[in-house]
Amino acid sequence: MPLTTLDSTAALIAIDLQKGIVGLQTVHPGGEIVARTAQLARAFREKGLPVVLVNVTAPAPGRTDAGPRNFSFPDDWTDLVPELEQQPDDYVVSKQRPGAFIGTSLDEYLRQRGVTQVFLTGIATGSGVEATARSAFDYGYNVVVVVDAITDRDVDAHRHCVEKVFPRIAETDTTQNVLKFLRG
Repeated sequence: MPLTTLDSTAALIAIDLQKGIVGLQTVHPGGEIVARTAQLARAFREKGLPVVLVNVTAPAPGRTDAGPRNFSFPDDWTDLVPELEQQPDDYVVSKQRPGAFIGTSLDEYLRQRGVTQVFLTGIATGSGVEATARSAFDYGYNVVVVVDAITDRDVDAHRHCVEKVFPRIAETDTTQNVLKFLRG
């Protein structure tokens, strides 16, 4: 369902647009996701609305069928990509879980600013974006997933989230339509 209204206090949350992730092979080019997110970030900042930049610094603990992640990260793996034009007022969340809420101060930060609506972008659709959307919905935020500003490494995971998961927990729309709301 397309965006129906822009709450008076909305925030942009950009998931894992960091050097170690943006360069991975994904369904949609990471550069396009970053460019659209950067456009949105500029528009949110122009309206004086919060911009949250999230990076992941470690995998979540716990056993999985996929097994442990046994690889080391390059030194700049967690660095946010410069195209996001990080500003001093942006809130940075470093997480160790798929979603940006669990184990972080994100909910407290948003509530202190009166945020009632969150817009999500980033990588990966079926991991960080979905987990953050579900938590935001559970916490009572109005959630908007910007579907042309998200991607995944797996086409089926991406499609499933966009077609089946997000319509149940969020409104979905495109970068251009969200920008129209922000500028209109």
